[in-house]
Amino acid sequence: MKMSRWRKSATIGLASVMAITLAMTGCSSGNGNKTNNEPAATNSQKPAESESPANTAGDSGAWKLGSEPLKFSFYGHYDWYSMPAWGGDEATKWIKDNMKVDITPVQSGGNAAQKLNTMIASGDLPDVIWMDRGADVEKLREAGMLVPFDDYLDKYPNFKKWVGEEAINMLRSKDGKIYQFPNWYTSQPNGNAGYLLNKKIYEELGKPALETTDDFYNYLKMVKEKYPNVTPFNPDLAIDGQGLDVLYSAFGEDYSPAYVSNRAVPNGDKLTSLFLDPVFRESMQFASKLFREKLMSPDALTQTKDQVKEQAYNGTAAVFAGASPTEYGAVGDAELKKKDPNSGYMMVWPVHKAGLDKNKIWAGTYTQLGWNVSVITKSAKDPEKIFAFLDYLTGPEGTRTLFWGPEGIYWKGTDADGSPIFTDAYTSDVEGRTKMMDATVNFQWNGNTVFIDTSKMKFELTLPEEQQSWEARWQNAITWKTQKNATEFINLAPAPDSEEGIIAQTFEELYKEARAKALYAKSDEEVLAILDKAQKDAGAIGYDKLLAYKTTKWQENLKSIKGN
Repeated sequence: MKMSRWRKSATIGLASVMAITLAMTGCSSGNGNKTNNEPAATNSQKPAESESPANTAGDSGAWKLGSEPLKFSFYGHYDWYSMPAWGGDEATKWIKDNMKVDITPVQSGGNAAQKLNTMIASGDLPDVIWMDRGADVEKLREAGMLVPFDDYLDKYPNFKKWVGEEAINMLRSKDGKIYQFPNWYTSQPNGNAGYLLNKKIYEELGKPALETTDDFYNYLKMVKEKYPNVTPFNPDLAIDGQGLDVLYSAFGEDYSPAYVSNRAVPNGDKLTSLFLDPVFRESMQFASKLFREKLMSPDALTQTKDQVKEQAYNGTAAVFAGASPTEYGAVGDAELKKKDPNSGYMMVWPVHKAGLDKNKIWAGTYTQLGWNVSVITKSAKDPEKIFAFLDYLTGPEGTRTLFWGPEGIYWKGTDADGSPIFTDAYTSDVEGRTKMMDATVNFQWNGNTVFIDTSKMKFELTLPEEQQSWEARWQNAITWKTQKNATEFINLAPAPDSEEGIIAQTFEELYKEARAKALYAKSDEEVLAILDKAQKDAGAIGYDKLLAYKTTKWQENLKSIKGN
């Protein structure tokens, strides 16, 4: 992608450019709690009468999507994200051909922070940036680089209808305006975090109890003994160590993995040190024990997500854990069943330390605002038209197309709620549906969780269990029931160029080093010694000041949620 293909951004002062360039350090590696995806293929579609129309012109003066070509550039601000070619799959090809929308990808090249800094400093911003909520968005806003959405909300109805007033208010910036279009926002529990089991290995070992952490440990020992060429436990740590966050939840009732991701644990009305948290300390002792006894993948800290997927597809690990193992569990289940119909994957209720209530163990989290956001920059020639497209994409019509494919193969027609009416191919062509699902995962920038989950589950529950999609079966049985609402913990990160932000960056390096050392520790005692030293080092860099800042933001969130 050549810089000349981006439109020049609105002129801003050199001081602002330099300040924001220095401030935009790093990008979040977390993927939060994405909903899993499902897709489909071909021709025309009409909105149901009860749903919000795509974007029809009328008294509101709204621009009609598809009335003329719309082309814009899109940048995903993540080291790991690489946008596929728009129009390279059936769903986006349909949108490109029928809605006349063409999107040019701007890739991070594996170094998102440097990429964005370069674009800001040169004044050549992409039209849309897909990024985490919080400090980086506010830096762009304060520098006058973002387009507010307020004038568009009444013209294009899906945003207001589906995001909802409470979530919209939580998205407002300090100036009272809306600049962020959320992704996977929700008003009901969702998420896919948890444990994925190789079904054939589990059955061949006699389906032993897998409820407590002791059961879990004993099972992994059985796998190691009986299957020397199989990795007993492969936690997905490729994104912010989320596989270990799932394990953390096993050691405390009502403990949220959000405590680990925020590096802060509630104690009364304050957020306190993660290193001193007894639940974190015990979970790291357990993880270290698994690692040193070779019950965990030796490459856990260095493997990529693709390597985790490869093990899942080949069936060379007995247990996986992560923030969204359903992504590779569904495909892996289909791949293993090709070779052996009795093989595949299953999920289990999150394990817990003996004596704890299993119904108070939360493997993952969800928030009302979902995962991340899309912002429109002032480089965009037609910001309203871009918003109209994003509004379409999050509404029933756009969601049906992107998620299940164009009308014709996996669905045909809609019910009174706008949900797709699925065809026989939806259940008979699992491989094709899964393949199409995989093709659109990286285009789901404005995911409408409630519409998707309601539509999918409404249909799935009419089917015999053996005909239900793999994801839906386990979401309904386990994952949606074991995700904790973590809305109160959003947006706790300080601005990168603030005193607290600088502390946070230094602390992050300290935390990751301590976690790695603890994993490699030779004994439980050494784990605690490592965490004690990390606490001392954290105190020296100002961790208490960072915790005080996060406590203030947390309390503000609690007031906002209560409507104060």
